[in-house]
Formats: sequence, structure tokens, C-alpha cells
Amino acid sequence: MAPIPYELHHIPELDRPMLLVAFRGLFDIGEAATAAVEWMSMTHQGHPAATIDPETLFDFQETRPEIRVGANGAREIHWPSNNLLWAQTDGRDRDLVLLSGHEPHLRWRSFGETIIELIKQTGVELVVTLGATLGTTPHTRSFPVTASTGNSELASRLGLAMPTYEGPTGLIGSLHEALADSVSAMISLRVSVPHYIPGPPSPKATAALLARLESLTGMSTEHANLADEIRDWESRVHLAIDDDDEVKAYVAQLEQQFDEQPRLDEADASTLTDEIETFLKDHPEG
Repeated sequence: MAPIPYELHHIPELDRPMLLVAFRGLFDIGEAATAAVEWMSMTHQGHPAATIDPETLFDFQETRPEIRVGANGAREIHWPSNNLLWAQTDGRDRDLVLLSGHEPHLRWRSFGETIIELIKQTGVELVVTLGATLGTTPHTRSFPVTASTGNSELASRLGLAMPTYEGPTGLIGSLHEALADSVSAMISLRVSVPHYIPGPPSPKATAALLARLESLTGMSTEHANLADEIRDWESRVHLAIDDDDEVKAYVAQLEQQFDEQPRLDEADASTLTDEIETFLKDHPEG
């Protein structure tokens, strides 16, 4: 199976890099997951690492390219893309490799082979995939994030769930299978977004993913800087439902159900980070 053609840019030597992955599509409700990757790129000043050719990945009648007018007045076509970025941190954290864009329509297995090649090019040790799904979480409460891994030893060390889902999957699901023998550890994070406000943006869901990523890996995400966006979003939601007594009653019911659910105590963040580091040292070859 031939990998998808790509252009590799200059990449410096990276320190124990972690790959963050998210794709727009069925499992990116409110574009919360791709926004989290883009936030990390902005926070840590991402640079181009590789440009993946979109020609064989997309049905352009399904995801159409866009014509835009540049600053000089010239018209440009922007094609659907999945490009790789690199970012160096302040030396305390792992460096980053970032992949986000549109979920391809075609050649998922070949796309997986391409990602494997890029992982080898960049020296990635740890992969974290991000997603967002519809749920019954009320917008007034914290958005729960489910963390899981297909590695039973890592799941035991971190107190994470093993995947139990059966049914149609997205590209993230196929990548977890494709990359299993190429990286030492893979973790999946999925945030639950209120089903009655699924549209983008969803800054509260993005912040929840970033907070969980930080607690697991120790990576600085600066998610607290999303506080103003979250307040604005909550205000708009309150205004939208304020005159609808039926919706307000439904939200109150969801709040009651949420408050009655038992909350699981998360392990100390530093402990989780130490466990990941120990696991990766014990399994350096994937």
C-alpha cells in the first residue's frame, strides 16, 4: 500500500515529541478537537513540517475548495488539507508535532502509512488523538472528557478505560490500529458536547480537552486563557434559550441528572505524567 505523496519541510531535532491529532468531521462536534490542536499550534508557535497532497484523499464535490482574495487582490484556491506542524516548547515539556484538518474521504489505510512515515521522520514517541461527540452534558456544567488507550499496561498505570465501542468508526479509529506497532503509546481523548448546541465554535469543549491533555501529560496548554471566550459563549447560549421555557426545563433536567452522577476522582497530574514517562522509558521501541 503506497503512502500518500507529501512534501517534507525543514524540521529541527525535536525533544521526545508528542503527536496531537484531530480531524474535522463526524467526531469533531463543534470543531472542538481541531480547535484544540490549532490552539496548541498558536500557543507554541507551530511551523510547517510536511504538506500532504490532498488530490487522492478528497472528493472535492463533498468538501469543496474555497476561492479567497489575498491581500494583494489576487484570487487563490484553498484546498482541503491535512498538514503537519512542529513546535518546540520551553524545554520542560515534550516538543510537539501537530496534525489537524479535514477527515479524508478516501484511502484511509494509505493515509495511515503516510503518518507512520512522518512519525519516523519526526521521532514521535507518544500519540494523543482528540475528538468531540454529542452528549447529554448541560452547557452549565463542566464538559466530561473520556480518556482511553488500547494498551492494557498503560491503561492500568494511568487508570484509563480500554476502548469498548463497536460500530462505524472514523479516521481516528483506523489510525489507532495503523499506528499500534509504530509508537510506544497512544491515548484517545473525547469530550462530550451538549447535543442541543452542536455548532462551532465550542470553546468550553476545547478547554476541557486541553485541560485533560495537560493533566495527563504535564504539557502546558494555557487553557485558562480561553476563559473570556467561554464566558461569551455561555452568555450567547443563555440568551438563545432564555425565552424558551421548554428548553430551559430540559436543561434543568440534564443538570439534575449530571449532578446526581458519581464523579470519579482523577489521579494527581504529576503522578500521571510520571507514569507516562516511565512507560515510555520501558517501551522505547513502540
